[in-house]
Amino acid sequence: MKKNIIQIALLAIIIVLVYFVINSIMAPVRFNKQKKIREFKVIERLKEIRTAQLTYKSVYGQYSSSFDTLIDFVNNGELPIVLKKGTVPDSLTTEEALELGLITRDTTMIFVKDSLFKNIENFVIENIQYIPFTDKKAKFTLAAGKIERSSVMVPVFEAMVHNDVILQGLDRQMVRNLNQKLEDIEKYPGLKVGSMIEPSTDGNWE
Repeated sequence: MKKNIIQIALLAIIIVLVYFVINSIMAPVRFNKQKKIREFKVIERLKEIRTAQLTYKSVYGQYSSSFDTLIDFVNNGELPIVLKKGTVPDSLTTEEALELGLITRDTTMIFVKDSLFKNIENFVIENIQYIPFTDKKAKFTLAAGKIERSSVMVPVFEAMVHNDVILQGLDRQMVRNLNQKLEDIEKYPGLKVGSMIEPSTDGNWE
């Protein structure tokens, strides 16, 4: 009887140990899976912010530091579109063809919302400010301004979110380890697009 109790106890200990071993192996796998899912959605939204900012700059010559302004621009703003009629002969330049009246150019205005995100299914511009997986409780940090480059003031913008927000609810120690790893190589521990110190519109995932 005593021997059976010991065997049962040992079996229980083995099962517990096997569980912890498997869990220690699977925990990073689950973490990385969730990390990729969340990063994918965040990157999608950062790309949408970049598209809106580049379009805003094409009209106003600068970027917006306000999501309210950016959202209003997409909802109510207009874009100039140049329509060209006619064909340019191979022997002429476009300007020569214009002078001869072989082609004409006409500028018309179209609504931003009718062109910018029309191919994205169920797109809602108001959501552009919110970080995915936070139930609209957290917003991207958005900044815009100008920096000097070669004696010229260049418009810049930056939208960013820290890993602590992107990965909220996941294993805290793994998030800390990830942040520390990125900080050790002097990289931002999160996702961002644009820069306030360089004239770049790239994302740090690219």
